[in-house]
Order: sequence, then C-alpha cells, then structure tokens
Amino acid sequence: MNKLLSPGNLITIGGASLSLIGLTAYFTDATNLSVPTFFYGVPIFLIGISLKTTEVPPALRVVSANKFAKEREKGPEELGKLIKDVTRWRYGQSCQLEASLRVLKLWDIDNPPQLIEIEELVKDGNYGLRMRFEMAGVPLERWNDKKERLGRFFAKGLCAELFCPTPGEIDLTLLPPKQEENQKENE
Repeated sequence: MNKLLSPGNLITIGGASLSLIGLTAYFTDATNLSVPTFFYGVPIFLIGISLKTTEVPPALRVVSANKFAKEREKGPEELGKLIKDVTRWRYGQSCQLEASLRVLKLWDIDNPPQLIEIEELVKDGNYGLRMRFEMAGVPLERWNDKKERLGRFFAKGLCAELFCPTPGEIDLTLLPPKQEENQKENE
C-alpha cells in the first residue's frame, strides 16, 4: 500500500491546498474565493496534521489478496477479519493489534511490538497466517510463554509456532493442528 496515499496525507494536502488558494485569493483581492477556501482549508489542514501524528501504517501483505481466496473461505473466519484489520490504516493507536497485544500481555508501553508484515499460507493443505513482528521491548521469553494462548486467541483450534528469522524480529505462524496431533487428542 502506498504510504503517500494515506488518508492523513490526503486530508493534509487537501487542507493545505485550500488554505493556499484562500491566501492567494486574499492577496489578489478575489474575496469571493478567499473567505471560504481559507476558513475551510485551515481546519482541514489541522485535522490532517493531527491524523498524521497518530497514524499507524498497514502491515505489508506479502502475498496478493486473491492468491489464497478459496483457502481463505475454507479457513477460520477470524483469520480473514484479522487480515482486513491489519492491512488498513489505523489512527489513535501505537501499533497494529494494540488491543490484542495488551490482552495477551505482550505489551511494552514505551516500546510496543510492531507488526511488520502478514502472509497467508497453506501448509499440509491447511490455511493459516504468518505475522512478522518487531519484538521491540517485549523479550522472546515472554512470547514463548504465551505460545499456547496465541494459537487459541486469534481463532479457535489454531496452533502457534514462533520463529526468530533475525535478531529483534519474531514470526508468529497460526495454523490448524496437524492430523497426527488431532488423532492423539481424540484417543
């Protein structure tokens, strides 16, 4: 998603343009144009700036939206909602999934984990997700302590796998349990 086309940027540019048109019209004695554009432009510009200060960009979507469309329909509905939620602009939060990370106690108020990217995947015929976080102020031990709960939290019946691809980053993979594990649980 293009960061220049965020709602905050568009509103800021629109307000600045109206304000500039209003000021230009004022100084060129075009009073019919100066009053409405300036008095509407300045508040719109200020609203845009305030949105920019609280803007959280969407997570990078690694795989195109239509690649796993059929598998997404068969998978848990919650995962589809999760993808829609984290691939849009957010305002007034510190990071994507802020409320979820707080509930899971994977939160550091000064340096919260940041969701960098999300990837849909199919492993052994099962649809799931991989989310890459910048761990920030939350240590790896705390992520490992919450591993079992992470699987259940985002959708019923999922298993969580944690992997550190690089220092300071963690991959959270959510997939249904393997068939062998299901058979062992049923016995």
